Amino acid sequence: MSVALTPPNWRDTASFMRIRHALLALLISALLGACATTTENESQTRPIGENSLSEREMRRALSGAVDFTRHVKPVLEAKCVACHNADGLPGRLNLSSREAAVRSGALGVFIVPGKPDQSLLVTQIASAPAHLKAMPPVGQQVTDQEIAVLRRWIAQGAAWPAGPAGVLATGY
Repeated sequence: MSVALTPPNWRDTASFMRIRHALLALLISALLGACATTTENESQTRPIGENSLSEREMRRALSGAVDFTRHVKPVLEAKCVACHNADGLPGRLNLSSREAAVRSGALGVFIVPGKPDQSLLVTQIASAPAHLKAMPPVGQQVTDQEIAVLRRWIAQGAAWPAGPAGVLATGY
């Protein structure tokens, strides 16, 4: 009696399944690695920013008293107030006036004069760019030097003048 031996279906073997899963995991890893081309300090929606202040004004702000009109206002107008204004969502940071900026919102206190580490204005923009709550979510990043200026301004009491000098242009 002759018995015909047929080779087993190699696609059903456990070895094949392990190899297939390993190759699939390798392929997924390669694809995800190719997509993750940004570093911790980069973002596809937040390009590296340029300072809003001239080199001269930046040096002044980082070494002496920070003046709202000369040092803070240009940064806030260039990188923040387009979204954070009176027309923004309720409970969110509103930079249209000092009164609005120092109040508490849904997320906490925006500006605590003398305490930059407790001020959401600084903690949110100083977050790693890839962090979901980092600000601004789109557009140029606030530079490290600009963050240092804002931090110094808040540490020095966050003086914000009344009248036209304290009004921020929203850009629209």
